[in-house]
Amino acid sequence: MKRTASQKKNQWQDHYTRRAKKERFPARSVYKLQEIQQKYQLIKKGYRVLDLGCSPGSWLLCAAKFTGDRGRVVGIDLKPVTGQFPAHAEIITADVFTLDIESLGNDFNVVLSDMAPATTGHKDVDAARSYNLCETALGIAQSVLRPGGSFVCKIFQGPDFKTFTDIVKAGFRELKIFKPRSSRKASKEIYIIGQGLIPK
Repeated sequence: MKRTASQKKNQWQDHYTRRAKKERFPARSVYKLQEIQQKYQLIKKGYRVLDLGCSPGSWLLCAAKFTGDRGRVVGIDLKPVTGQFPAHAEIITADVFTLDIESLGNDFNVVLSDMAPATTGHKDVDAARSYNLCETALGIAQSVLRPGGSFVCKIFQGPDFKTFTDIVKAGFRELKIFKPRSSRKASKEIYIIGQGLIPK
């Protein structure tokens, strides 16, 4: 019996879900970060990484593997994150919009943001909410990154997409736009990558 396109699509999505479970990651999103790392090599051993919107913890675990135990990974999320994490990973329960940024210091090598808004089903509303999160993530990154540091941010494509990419381009020496293969095909998400923070 021939499989329908819908069945094939579901099988493709489930492949990552099954793999994440087998490899003991909380969510399939881990493979997006792995693809970004494979292509751009942003995280190195001993690096300090800030993970914004870290729930349920897949990117945090993955980043901690990339840094090794000589590094440090700090995850921030509005929701409490539970699970087993290595000693060099720390989780802070906080709202990024009211975060005490100064308490984090300013010596991170990489800031990651896989944050997404609560979706409404209205494309433009969801894109606007995503843009607000991205603006906040970029502001945090520019405060806590070392000169030359890197920034990875998920955004929903919409009217503000070019505005955001232009802002990132102005603050970093290199701008990359990347759509991981592991992103769901129907998803409007895409990743903006800034490399080489330009000091203000």
